[in-house]
Amino acid sequence: MALNTPAGQNERYWYMHNTVQAHVVMHLVVSDELSFRILVDLEYDAEDPYAVAFTFHLPGDAPVTWVFARELLVDGISRPTGEGDVHIHPVGEELGEVAIVLHSPEGDARMRAGVPPLIAFLARTDRVVPMGQETIGVELDTQLASILAAPGRENAG
Repeated sequence: MALNTPAGQNERYWYMHNTVQAHVVMHLVVSDELSFRILVDLEYDAEDPYAVAFTFHLPGDAPVTWVFARELLVDGISRPTGEGDVHIHPVGEELGEVAIVLHSPEGDARMRAGVPPLIAFLARTDRVVPMGQETIGVELDTQLASILAAPGRENAG
């Protein structure tokens, strides 16, 4: 059962077991003078505790999903960060907006997003799996799987 909770002007959040999802409006930057508002779905799943997924809904095109480190998003809010295909950095000195630059063989995409909805999303992911404790859940899952796979457990239950 999903619980819809309004969290701000441009985003919606809900929890389903070990996931956090949000809808955020970002700007696809075409040039310094031109940008388009697009809907972006943010998703976090405790099954992959280090990652966040951003699905960009581009007008007239199929949605495009990028998965990258949650820590990259956290760090990019306050300072330039990223290597490889995803770079995130604050825009201006106010820390109210971030730029997200995505590099692919098909070309680069520049996005701008307000920081408050991203911080709200990250705070909710932290409630599911606190930053720095990602391995605890994985270790518990591994231990539970080994206990359940132990000889003599086939008929238990």
